[in-house]
Amino acid sequence: QVQLVESGGGLVQAGGSLRLSCAASGRTFSNYAMGWFRQAPGKEREFVAHITRSGGTTYYADSVKGRFTISRDNAKNTGYLQMNSLKPEDTAVYYCAAHKSGFYAYLSSYNYWGQGTQVTVSS
Repeated sequence: QVQLVESGGGLVQAGGSLRLSCAASGRTFSNYAMGWFRQAPGKEREFVAHITRSGGTTYYADSVKGRFTISRDNAKNTGYLQMNSLKPEDTAVYYCAAHKSGFYAYLSSYNYWGQGTQVTVSS
């Protein structure tokens, strides 16, 4: 089992920044690739970003490319999502998730999920 706890969400004005954290416990964090997803009210959960186990490769949804940066510190068992130039359409609950296999953008690939943290961007 891997337990994931997100933090760092909040209310920010458009153009602002937030950094989300995902603290992992349980099994060895570095054995798992990590993804961030988000879910806006009335919408399906969608892929945001992914980072491989070593942190050497990252992937992003087109909607956040160039604005968001995913990273991880395996020594601290923590993953991060730095969000810059935030837009009102980024408003959602953000989830971190961990997996060992499967396509990184598919929800079904992920074995473990956090409880989510709310990000609200005002215009």
